[in-house]
Amino acid sequence: MSSFPFTPRSYVAATPDFGAAKDTPRAFLERCLEAIDAHEKDVLAFVTLNIDAARKTADESSARWRDGKPLSPVDGMPIGVKDVIETVDMPTGMGSPLFTGVNSGRDSASVKALRQAGAIILGKTVTTEFAATVPGPTRNPHDLARTPGGSSSGSAAGVAAGFISAGLGTQVVGSIVRPASFCGVVGFKPSVGGINRGGSHDFMSQSSQGALGASLADVWQALIEIARRVGGDPGWPGLAGPQTLPAARTPRALAVLETPGWGKASDALKAIFAARLAALEKAGVQLLTRRDTPAVEALENALEQALQLTREINGWESIWPLNIYRDRDASKLSPMLRERLAEAERMTPDDYRHALAGRTAMRATYAALAAVCDGCVTLAATGAAPVGLASTGDPLFATPGSALGVPALSLPLLTEAGLPVGLQLLGFEQRDADLVAVAGAVERIARG
Repeated sequence: MSSFPFTPRSYVAATPDFGAAKDTPRAFLERCLEAIDAHEKDVLAFVTLNIDAARKTADESSARWRDGKPLSPVDGMPIGVKDVIETVDMPTGMGSPLFTGVNSGRDSASVKALRQAGAIILGKTVTTEFAATVPGPTRNPHDLARTPGGSSSGSAAGVAAGFISAGLGTQVVGSIVRPASFCGVVGFKPSVGGINRGGSHDFMSQSSQGALGASLADVWQALIEIARRVGGDPGWPGLAGPQTLPAARTPRALAVLETPGWGKASDALKAIFAARLAALEKAGVQLLTRRDTPAVEALENALEQALQLTREINGWESIWPLNIYRDRDASKLSPMLRERLAEAERMTPDDYRHALAGRTAMRATYAALAAVCDGCVTLAATGAAPVGLASTGDPLFATPGSALGVPALSLPLLTEAGLPVGLQLLGFEQRDADLVAVAGAVERIARG
């Protein structure tokens, strides 16, 4: 199946023209809608669109920019919302036939904050079943025969196709970093607790709400506008940092992680990754590896159990409400989800406590790295998006950032066979702005 030209559409980059009366948010929205009209039938990024409301909001935003009084830098930004995050004006189907057409009658905290900032909530984007495993219909704009990744499938593909400038996503295993990598967009998963998940059905202990966007500036701006209005999860300080994109800062040192996914990456991809590392080293960044730094070796050893611990913890935490959904109508749950639920129900509270203890120990090992480096660099996926829509791809490279609870970023800086692969950066817990600053420098260095 053929693809079409890759055209990400940065809103933040367009805002200077709004202030200079060279462009308007309404005109920007119409360009997005033209792309949707031309290509949504192939990409299938959206579950629902609310075009009339979007045009009304865009007109209101255009008037504010004309008068020099925008509500925020995202005033008028077209945004897609992953369909596990509640919106008052559209149903929240959670990728399941059990919830087709179900509307909670409320906005989630993040959606409410974006509306207050003037953003356009253009539509609900496709997710996998309960943001878990079974994919929806969305295709990768770079090659329509390939998966866009998941579970934030529609948000990633929608940004890649130029339908939206940013899409809200959630990640408990690899659901932001992996689709960002496959679709060639920026994906940012903040620290655990960074963005208020009220009204979002991603309730597990290592889940985070984040964003996928056309640029680093777009994802930062969307998320900081949310955090400035509704903060983070209860008990967490929430994403903090400057009102606009943090200034790029070259790191003094980065730990190079291979992780359990290294053996699955191709030699060609590893060669391109090595070239990016060489550019960083030439720019003065010290690179630490498991072969020369004991703290990195200790972390690599600890990460061997990251995926297994994640599966055990997520399994136990998802028993409710999935068992309630099964009791309601098991025929509307996929066989894979029913099997995972049965496996989780065989766990005991002691099994869960043991898994939590393992995760806590792994996080302590990672935290020790802060004494020797500014973060970590690795691949965001084992390779380019695989052919077929039955799977969302291997999560091995994305899992560590989730299990560790730290901020993770995928930057579209690598390729394999002409298709995008993300370069991933990991930071330290609640130091998200520092990671974004490092990412800005890495992106600049990598692009020469």
